[in-house]
Amino acid sequence: MSNSTVASLRRLLFLAGFAPALGLAQEKAPAPLPEVVVTATRTPAAVNTVGSAVDSLGAAELARMQLPLLRGALSSIPGAPAFANGGAGAATSLFLRGSNSNQTLFLVDGLRYNDPNTDYAVALGGACLGACDSLEVAHGPQSTLYGGEAVGGVVALRAQRGNGPARGSVAAETGSFGTVQGAIAAQRGDAESAYTFSAAGGHTDNQRANNAFDSATFALRVDRKLTDDVSVGATWRGFNATYGDPGDRYTNDPDNEDRESNQLATVFADVVHSPALTSHIVLGGQDRRFVSDNPGPFGHQITVVKNRRAVLDWQSTYVATAQHRVTGGFTGEVNHTVNTGFGAINRHQRLLAFFAQDEWTPVPNVFLTAGLRSDDFDTFGRATTGRVTAAWLTAGSRLKFRASYGTGFRAPSFLDLYGQSAFYVGNPNLKAETARGWDAGADYYLAGNKGTLSATWFQTELHDLITFDFSSFPGTVINVERARTRGVELAGKFTLPGAIEARVAYTYLDADNLSQKNRLLRRPRQSGSADLWHDFGHGFSAGTGLVFVAQREDVDAATFDRIDGEDYTVVRVYGAWQITPRLAVKARLENLLNEKYEEVNGYPAIGFGAFGGVEWKW
Repeated sequence: MSNSTVASLRRLLFLAGFAPALGLAQEKAPAPLPEVVVTATRTPAAVNTVGSAVDSLGAAELARMQLPLLRGALSSIPGAPAFANGGAGAATSLFLRGSNSNQTLFLVDGLRYNDPNTDYAVALGGACLGACDSLEVAHGPQSTLYGGEAVGGVVALRAQRGNGPARGSVAAETGSFGTVQGAIAAQRGDAESAYTFSAAGGHTDNQRANNAFDSATFALRVDRKLTDDVSVGATWRGFNATYGDPGDRYTNDPDNEDRESNQLATVFADVVHSPALTSHIVLGGQDRRFVSDNPGPFGHQITVVKNRRAVLDWQSTYVATAQHRVTGGFTGEVNHTVNTGFGAINRHQRLLAFFAQDEWTPVPNVFLTAGLRSDDFDTFGRATTGRVTAAWLTAGSRLKFRASYGTGFRAPSFLDLYGQSAFYVGNPNLKAETARGWDAGADYYLAGNKGTLSATWFQTELHDLITFDFSSFPGTVINVERARTRGVELAGKFTLPGAIEARVAYTYLDADNLSQKNRLLRRPRQSGSADLWHDFGHGFSAGTGLVFVAQREDVDAATFDRIDGEDYTVVRVYGAWQITPRLAVKARLENLLNEKYEEVNGYPAIGFGAFGGVEWKW
């Protein structure tokens, strides 16, 4: 760890002890409840029974930490570093367990948000989290349950069902860099019907010229019970943004602008066929339009990318006994991509996949799963994946040992298969990139459901990676490269003496391109985060946190040479004062030490910023 990182850690400990002097506060955290996750098995499961490494962040915790952007929330997850090409709204890459961004699947309200032709970089860089959203991350290859792109794992964002009497909130915030933001949320729910709604967005100038970011994010969910055996619902989530993109600091483009509209909607039903058999059906679609508008001295270039997807997903679960559960189903998908930029893409793709999973408890406190999936694409062919997990909960239910092994794949993109230009031609004979990965770890559950300590060792081997072939003209792409990622993930969520709520994460990662015999770019060997929060009573509370990254390689934005990326540590302080049960005043100080750093070489990150706002509840 660098000297600057150590020094910043010492400053964090100081802030943790003296943050009360700031006079800031946040609402008192509710008593912890037993945690249930869905992503690891596609069915609700107690977290102490799953054999996968899973992290989760609930809506209350996200609100407490005042992490409005999706990319900020992921910083608290071990093994999930996200790097942005600049300030708020900039395209952001995620390297879950060292995989490429296009090897991590985003699942939004039960539908995939990305495929090889539809990326999430813009949404990850600027989308806000809703007041009723929950976030789960399942680590390691998950293609057996979710198909392509789930090599590093799955990030699942879901709008939760409304619960309790009607209530809502409205909030406004202003601060550095000309920032003005607002948010509104409402929810209600009972046994018969429910709804949740949230919307957030605003404006910031960021710190560079031509770097303004305007955005609006919303999420709606409605639920209705039709009969004792049938419940239906619908979701609609949207992200709209305009981003002034100046490029790297050597370019400083004065007028380039990116515009994104990304809409995703679902209709779903839960059906009880019998006491032992249930089904969950989702019909949904996604419509994304991205425009890069780049005026220049040699002409006005406009690139348009349009992605449209229709999906039908059906899964049924049969509970044979209390110790044996089988889940199976299919996914049908049609997508269409138009890209007027490099490669001139206008293509359709159809997918039909079948999957099955067996969950079995052969003896008390031993939990086993095994699954198999076949994905059939009309573009490149079939991909078959499998996954097994095991978990053993020791006597007293305080310590769980777990292990998993799975395979995954990433489908070739339309550009890889069919792209055409004067200097490039696609390769229709490409195979999917494949991966096999395993992990082993332990989770220790503190007494009274007061927290969890986790440690995981993992390794993933990647084969048939798609790379550019410079030996031919015109150039093309081929399946030749191999890579390996391995390391340790440590995580904890617990209460320290003095009623300080703590969340910590650390990852050590080796990520190597075995074919080229060098390290994979932008994968930090060491990364981590910490967040400490305390309720001081009388409506006052405060927290502080940091994110650090060390020992990574990057590409120089000016010379394109491989270089050592800089280490950095970013510290923040946040809090609120709950003046009345309805009215709260909030504040946060971002990049408190005004660290000068670049997550991606050539793209300066935002310096120190102060933000304050109010929230009214009804």
